[in-house]
Amino acid sequence: MYLLGIDVGTSGVKAVLIDSGGQVRASASESYPLHTPKPLWAEQNPDDWWNATCKALQTLLATSGVAPEAIRGVGLSGQMHGSVFLDERGEVIRPALLWCDQRTAEECAWMTERVGEAKVLQTTLNPVLTGFQAGKILWLRNHEPSAYARLCQVLLPKDYIRYRLTGEYATEVSDASGTALFDVPQRDWAYEILDTLELPREWFPKVYESPEVTGRVHAQASQATGLAEGTPVVGGGGDQAAGAVGTGVVREGIASVALGTSGVVFAHLNEPRVDPQYRTHTFCHAVPGAWHVMGVMLMAGGALQWYHDTFAPDTPYETLIEESATVPSGAEGLMCLPYLSGERTPYPDPNARGAFVGMTLAHKRAHFTRAVLEAVACGLRDSLEILKAVGLPLAELRLTGGGARSALWRQIIANTFGQAVHTLTAEEGPAYGVALLAGVGTGVWRSVPEACEQTLQIAERTEPEPHLVQAYEQVYIRYRQLYPTLKPLF
Repeated sequence: MYLLGIDVGTSGVKAVLIDSGGQVRASASESYPLHTPKPLWAEQNPDDWWNATCKALQTLLATSGVAPEAIRGVGLSGQMHGSVFLDERGEVIRPALLWCDQRTAEECAWMTERVGEAKVLQTTLNPVLTGFQAGKILWLRNHEPSAYARLCQVLLPKDYIRYRLTGEYATEVSDASGTALFDVPQRDWAYEILDTLELPREWFPKVYESPEVTGRVHAQASQATGLAEGTPVVGGGGDQAAGAVGTGVVREGIASVALGTSGVVFAHLNEPRVDPQYRTHTFCHAVPGAWHVMGVMLMAGGALQWYHDTFAPDTPYETLIEESATVPSGAEGLMCLPYLSGERTPYPDPNARGAFVGMTLAHKRAHFTRAVLEAVACGLRDSLEILKAVGLPLAELRLTGGGARSALWRQIIANTFGQAVHTLTAEEGPAYGVALLAGVGTGVWRSVPEACEQTLQIAERTEPEPHLVQAYEQVYIRYRQLYPTLKPLF
């Protein structure tokens, strides 16, 4: 008996097959392009997601040798906040606007004024940000009225894959929380806000808890993917909530630090709790009856990828990081601000920009690489400090994502945090988490915490280096001065 997790990421789709003991038996990935038709715009074609999903599943089934009928359930995860616009026939109207798209500032300001800031914060527990789905729908209404006139259904990215697999329009609480149209305390759509904005309620899919079965693979999808017809598909989760399940952040006291394209510090909540300044997000968790709080920096691994692709495209990442290990902590005064696509936490500013500051003739490529690694660590610490100020006990930090594979980056983060960080034996991220949710939804485990307890193990613990913690405290203090100083130039 096996469980399948599918994660529709920004750079590609990943499919992971696990057994009932939580062991990964096979995985497969397929990539697709990101389109930036204008500065600060970000779009993808939902059909690219579906085609990549079909290819990944076909590859996974072929290489694993597992019979499709042996897969007990499927879980779905994906990039949050994106907008898939469908017409009355379920056809895609235009490319999806993504989480990192920043074109909707005017629409977000208008929505806040129209609904009332107090009502927005009371209901959604978050300000209306440019990345969220609400502004994208309003942008379509304002800028592409002919497309808006055809609109009959709005889906999040992973829920488009659900629709293609099952024919059902459905979502779940963790991903829906990031739309700015969701009543987070009540775990349902914010119908009063929808009415105020004159957005038809029927455009928004039915909401489930994350482990609940939302539909079953239909015949056409079975033929396209190789999955068995009738296989249950559970709600799943937004990528961060799903990744938290996959790292065991399902009780208070544990937090995850995700080093993916974006950087996220994520903590479990037994009840809704917010930062008084709303610098972090409070959303429903993929654990039924629970919530989470997270701080998000838009470019973490994405900053390193931009740096690599722009300045050293022919040099392996490993080589760049090895070079940076020869540079002293603090990169001999060179600092980086990694705000390459605006920023969210602690500064919800779509106009924030990146910078290198403090360059001298003595600085070489290794210094610039080191400055990027240290800047991301400092940006993650911004979120950690906010969560601590809210009063959350954060006794254990679990580091995940592609960046967590770097021993140097793990050490820089531990030194910057002044706290140990742990990695896990399972490194499959959100896809692994939703595979666990599929197991809960189909009766393999009785609860999400039970699934995590029976499958997850700590792989490595990275302690801070006492003689460098103070040095990194000074790096962080200097980093904190960059944005306020440079903001007038943005």
